[in-house]
Order: sequence, then structure tokens, then C-alpha cells
Amino acid sequence: MALLSIRNLSLAFGGPPLLHDISLQVNKGERICLLGRNGMGKSTLLKLIAAELPPDSGTIERQQGLHIAALPQEVPRDLTGSVYAAIADGLGEQGRLLSRYRELSVAVEAGNEGMLPRLLDIQHDLDRMSAWALQPRIEQLLSQLKLDGDAPIAHLSGGMARRALLARALAGEPDILLLDEPTNHLDIDSIDWLENFLKRESLTLIFVTHDRAFLRALATRIIEIDRGRLYDFACDYPTFLLRKEELLHAETLEWQRFDKKLAEEEIWIRKGIKARRTRNEGRVRALKQMRDERRRRRERLGNARLGVQETERSGKLVAELTDVTFDYNNVPTDKPLIRNFSTTILRGDRIGIIGANGAGKTTLIKLLLGELQPLSGTVKLGTHHEIVYIDQLRDQLDPDKTVQQNLAGEQDTVQVGGQARHVIGYLQDFLFTPERARTPVRILSGGECNRLLLAKQFMRPANILILDEPTNDLDLETLDLLEELLADFPGTIFLVSHDRAFINQVVTSTIAFEGDGRVVEYVGDYDDWVRQRPAVEYAPPSTKEKKEKPLRERQRKLTFKEKHELEGLPQHIDALEAKQAELHQRMADPNFYREAGAQMTELKTQLETVTKELENAFARWEELAELVE
Repeated sequence: MALLSIRNLSLAFGGPPLLHDISLQVNKGERICLLGRNGMGKSTLLKLIAAELPPDSGTIERQQGLHIAALPQEVPRDLTGSVYAAIADGLGEQGRLLSRYRELSVAVEAGNEGMLPRLLDIQHDLDRMSAWALQPRIEQLLSQLKLDGDAPIAHLSGGMARRALLARALAGEPDILLLDEPTNHLDIDSIDWLENFLKRESLTLIFVTHDRAFLRALATRIIEIDRGRLYDFACDYPTFLLRKEELLHAETLEWQRFDKKLAEEEIWIRKGIKARRTRNEGRVRALKQMRDERRRRRERLGNARLGVQETERSGKLVAELTDVTFDYNNVPTDKPLIRNFSTTILRGDRIGIIGANGAGKTTLIKLLLGELQPLSGTVKLGTHHEIVYIDQLRDQLDPDKTVQQNLAGEQDTVQVGGQARHVIGYLQDFLFTPERARTPVRILSGGECNRLLLAKQFMRPANILILDEPTNDLDLETLDLLEELLADFPGTIFLVSHDRAFINQVVTSTIAFEGDGRVVEYVGDYDDWVRQRPAVEYAPPSTKEKKEKPLRERQRKLTFKEKHELEGLPQHIDALEAKQAELHQRMADPNFYREAGAQMTELKTQLETVTKELENAFARWEELAELVE
């Protein structure tokens, strides 16, 4: 039996139906990716599944007792309390009591005896509700997701806050987990961690993403929303692209035949129908039905037409950095943001800049453009720079003005490539209808805001493009077009992005922030960086297939010592899993959290150590097993 069944569901918000007579079944263990243009209803469908919106018609049948949890697209700004409290909140009233008991226990241990009566009351409530058994679940999630339960959630980075919210969603062990653009604003390491975690946990997922590498790694089924209808593809993403192209071609041929038939009937009806009224009433009725069908047809939205206005070439040298060190404290420090970095950027270079959130990627761009001065070292800048900057925060847009006003103020025309164009016509190149052009920016979707920012910035001539997370919220077709535009751009490109597939398509060299101020330049794209970088504590996998590894790596044989290690790993893993299970069992005892005292911290440390050793053992087993293949 399906976990969830949608039957003949429709929903509209005043215009054409956003979803029209759709049906869908979700089975246990499926990882379903929802695809479709911006504004086609992907997030709306997630809200319908989560019972946050009622449909206009149709039904959603949920298996009895079905629990659905959602990871929101944006991290809420009003998060307060500790990480532990945020996760426990996912367990409802029992979880909130556990969190409060933990806070009061710390207060009492610190000498605040006045809290003791309240602590005993909560302990009684936890006993009565049999809530102590939920405590190990919270501890396990903290360990799995590498979170500090005592850390204030408001102080976490975007990536770590997203982990905490994922832990809250997982706390209640949902039957279906909904993810809306889960990779937005995460750095590459965090995306890779999330990707592997979701695969390892074998969850039932319904997710929306623009990240093609993430999509390829996770999706077992693809559902596309197009003009109100669902199209179901039980295949991987490359196969989906082929089948979709075939469907669109078949639709075009069918419409051409229909339009030809309609034109013939329109000619016929004008030729003496009055003389043949009785004999041809059926044909007349059929013509009326064809007219109605043609009127109801929802044409496919055209492709965006992107273009950058070129200008005079910059000088051959764009920037040269020699032994540059930088830190915002403006004084020498043991851990500068950038340490002794040197590079030469020439006209036409396409540079990808990758690293953790807060590592200093935007700072490096400002150094390359002369907007910041180094603490030590030298920066030499080239000449004739005409720069277009795409900002991921969209600060160049005024949310209170309309789409049209953001581009042209109160004018009807804009200057593009030295020629005047009507602002509505120019906006249609970026898929904005005349009605949408008069809409305030604050009510646009994230993808629409990104398209508007591209439209605004691409009016200006440029020989240097700086793109700071340009792919956030863009639909996959617009992403493909942006890739083509950048491929044809003759100037210099600086790309800051977490989208591994996008980096692979655009850049020719990569500057990577590798921790402790270490910044290194590599030839090639993201996958080339993964292969070239030295062995470090964390090395994310390449997005390309295993068969594309260097020949020398594939041909290396196991040493005698490695063979012996591989033979012993299964027994070692069994022993670690048994120890982990024993610790979980001890911590699952309701009396443990009331009586363990100092032993609680010791056992938690043991559990974290065993879990880490187990992860390392599995990783080593996979590494050695690959050499045997």
C-alpha cells in the first residue's frame, strides 16, 4: 500500500490552475525529485502534501498514522535556544519537557537550588509520559550530524543551522521527509555531507532541487510539473532529459496536426453552411469543441534569452597577487583569512572559487579587484576593467518597487547594447509576462528574483563577470542557458558557487580555500580539484564516474599489509557495531538519565568515539575494496 495517494487534485490562485487534476502515489523508500520551471507549483505541491494548504478539489489519502516532516527552504530568522532544544522540539511536548529538564539540571548542578522543585515536577511528568526513551534519539542525532547540543542555534552558520533543522525534522522519525531546495546557501562540503547522509539513512524523500549533481546522486524517480500537470519518469536524470525531449516533440507534432485540422474546418464553415445546416450539425458541434480545446491550450513558456553586452577588452593582465596575506583585524595573526597566496589572472581566464561558508571567497574577489588592501604582499591590477557583479544577496534589487521600475525607473525603455528597447520586451527575454513586470519584487519567487537580477546586470557592458552563487533558485533550463552564455563570453569570469555541475561546465581553473588561511590554485574544474588536492581530513568525492579516475590509481594493487587489513576489517566493524549497540541500549534505559550523573558524559564520549571509528572503518573498507575491483 502506498504511503500517500493524491487523486484528481486541482488548485488555482485566481489564474490558470497551478495544478490541474493531478494524481500521484508515493511508496516507501522512494526518493522523488520534483522538477519544473519557476512558478510551476513545486513548493505548492510540497505544502499540499504537508497539509499546509487545502486543495480546491480532489483528495490526498495518507496511510493511517503517517508522519510527514519538512526541512524549510530558508533558515527562519527567529530561531532561539540551544541546538538540543531545537531538535527536541521535533518530538512535540515530550521533547520540550526533555529540553527543559536538561536546562534545569544544568542550573541545579551550578548551585541554583531554587530550581529543584520544578526539576522534580518535570521528572514526574517525564516518568508519567514514558518520555525518557526519546532521549537516546536526540543524542544519536547530535552525534550523527556532528552538532553541539549546547551551542546557541542563532549563532550557527547557515549550513550548521540547516543541519540542526534537519535533525529536528528527523527526530520524530518521519515516514516522508520533504526538502525544498536543501542545498541553497550550503557550501560544497555541507552539500556532500547532506547527500551522503540522505543516501545512507534510506529515507522516503520528496525534494525540490536545482543542483544537478545532488539530483543525479539521490533521485530514484522524477516528477515534472508542467502547465498544471504531472509527468512521471521512473528513471535517472540523463534518461529523463531524453524522454522529455521526445514528449515535447510528440506534443508539437500533435498540435500541428490539430491546428491544420482546425484551419480546414474554419474554411469549411465559411462555405455555404446554411445550405447544409441539417446534415452537418454534428460537424459544427465538433468545430465548436475544437475551438474550445484550442482556447484552453496552455502554451509552453518559451526559453529565456540571456545575453551579456560586450565592451572593449580589458588589458591582458587582470590581476597579479604575490604572497598576499589578509585578515580583517588588519594586524598580523596566527590564523589569517588568507595566507601567502600568489596567482596571476589573465584576460579570458575562468576562475572557480570554492570553500566553506565564511572561508573568505568574497574577500578574495575584493582583493583581486583592488577593493581591499592586503596585510602583506602585493596586488597588481590590470587596466580597462568593466565589471558586472551578480550578488547572491540580491542587494541591487529594491523589494518595494515593481519589476519594471527596478530596471527602468519610470521610463518605458532601457538601453541594451547601445540601443533603446521597450522594458516589457526586454523583460520577456527573461520570462516575465507584462502582468508580472508590474508586480512588486517582494512577492516574486527566489528564481524570479534571480532572473530579474540577471536582467538588470546584463544591461551593462562588461569584460569581467563576477558571479556570486548565481544558480540559487534558478530552474534547470535557465541554468543550461546561463552556462551557454558564459561559454560564449570572451572576457574574464570569477565564479563563486556550490553547484558542482555548474562549476564543471564553466571554469578552467579553481582557487580553493582549504582551511587555516591556505588558498591553493588548481588547473581544471571541481572534479579536477578533487583529484589533485593532497590527502586531507575531508575529501569530497568527484561528481564524475569512478571509471574516470587516473589510470595510475586504478592499476595500483593491494600490498600484503593492505590485504591483511582488508581481511580483518569485517570483524573489526562487527565489534564496533556491537559496542555501539550496547551503548545505545544502556542509554535507552529511562533510569539512566536520572541516575547516571557523571557517567552520562563518559558514555556519550565513548559513543562519539565508537561512531567516529565506525565511520573511518567503513571508509577504509570501501577504499581498499575499490583497489581489488
